[in-house]
Amino acid sequence: MIRYSHISYISLIAALTCLPVIAMAHVDTDSINDQALVQEPDIVACTLEDGTQSECAQFTVKYLPDDLDIGPFCPATLDDEGGIWDWTGDEAGLYRIDRAYFEFLSNLGYTFYDEDGTVHIADIATAQPEDDHACINVSEDASVTMTMLIPTSPVVADKSTALGTVSKIGLALNGVPIFSDAPSIQQTGHMPALDTCGGHVDPGGWYHWHATSTDLNAVYDAVDVAASCYLEQDSAAMFGYAFDGFPLYGSQDAGGEVPTDLDECQGHVGVTEEYPDGVYHYHAGTEFPNLPPCLIGVQAEGNFTTTAEAGVGAQNAGDGGRNEPPRPGDNGGMPPGFEDAAAQLGVTSEAFFAAMEAAGGRDADLSQVATTLGVSLDDLQAAMPQRP
Repeated sequence: MIRYSHISYISLIAALTCLPVIAMAHVDTDSINDQALVQEPDIVACTLEDGTQSECAQFTVKYLPDDLDIGPFCPATLDDEGGIWDWTGDEAGLYRIDRAYFEFLSNLGYTFYDEDGTVHIADIATAQPEDDHACINVSEDASVTMTMLIPTSPVVADKSTALGTVSKIGLALNGVPIFSDAPSIQQTGHMPALDTCGGHVDPGGWYHWHATSTDLNAVYDAVDVAASCYLEQDSAAMFGYAFDGFPLYGSQDAGGEVPTDLDECQGHVGVTEEYPDGVYHYHAGTEFPNLPPCLIGVQAEGNFTTTAEAGVGAQNAGDGGRNEPPRPGDNGGMPPGFEDAAAQLGVTSEAFFAAMEAAGGRDADLSQVATTLGVSLDDLQAAMPQRP
C-alpha cells in the first residue's frame, strides 16, 4: 500500500479541486435501497466538523432492510457452525466460528463453551455476559431507525482521519450502515460474532456491516476460509458512500484490476462506472477487514443518530431498556487520560486506542503510533497521559 507523503497529499487535493478535469463526488440519493428507507431522502443544511456550513443528504433507514437476510452469528454448540471472526492474537487471521476455532481459542486461554460443548451466548441487549468469555448474539429491535448525514459535495480535510474500533465509515447502497473493526476479544473478553457477510446487530438492535460485503467472497477464497456471503459479489462495484461523501468501491477498478496507486486510506482518483470523468473514491482491501483504514474528507457534525436506547448513536442511553455493550476500555482497555490526549491530537479516542494497541499497548512504539495517526512524534509525546 502506498503511504501519503506531504507531496502526494497536496497532489491529491490539487487533483480533486481541478473540477474541469476531475469530477467531485455527489451523493445520489436515488441510489440507496428503497427497502431500507423509512422516508424519502432529503437535502438539508448541515455543519461540517471544521465549522463549514454545507448541505448534506439525509437518510433515515430501518433497523434492517426488508429484503436482507442476516446470520448465522453464534453457533449453539461446538457441533454447529456460526459466522466469522477476525482473530488478532497469536496465529492471527480470519476464522469460521466452529468447533476448530473455539478449541483453538480455548488453548489460548479463551474458553467460550461448557464441557458438554454448549457455547456461551449472551444477548447484551438484555443482560451483560455471565461468563468470562461469551459469544455476543444481540436481538433485533424492529422499532429502531437510524438517521445519517453525508455531505453532498465532499471537502478534503487538512489531514486524514484514522478509523479505530467501531468508527463510523459510511452507508452502503443497500441501506446498511458501515463501521470499522468490532472490539477484539482481547479488549472485552467477548466476541461480537459477525455473519458471513461481515455484519451483526448493534446493542441498540440494528444491523450494520464491518466489511465490504459485496466483495467478501474474494477474501474468503484468498485465505481459504469455508464461508460465503450470499449477496451478489462484484469486486468492481460501488458499495456505498463514506461519511465524508466520497464513494466506496470493491477491491478492483473499472477495468477489473486491483489498483496499485492507492493512498493510505485505500483511495485514489480514477474513472468509475458512476463517475466516467474520474473521481476520488475508496477501494476495499483484499484482506479482512476489507474497509478503508482512514477517511480523507470532512464529515458532518452529528452525522449518525438512532432512536435506539443503547449502542452507537443512541440519544436515550441510560433511560432503561437495552444495555450498553462492553466497550473498549471497559475491561483492561483505554487507560485514563487517553480520551483527552486523543482530543488534543485531533483524532478519535477509538483511533488512538487502536493505534496504541497495534503498536504494543501502553508500552507501544510511539513513533509507530505517530505514523499511524498522522501526527508528529513530539506532539504525541506531549499529549500522552502520565502513568499513574
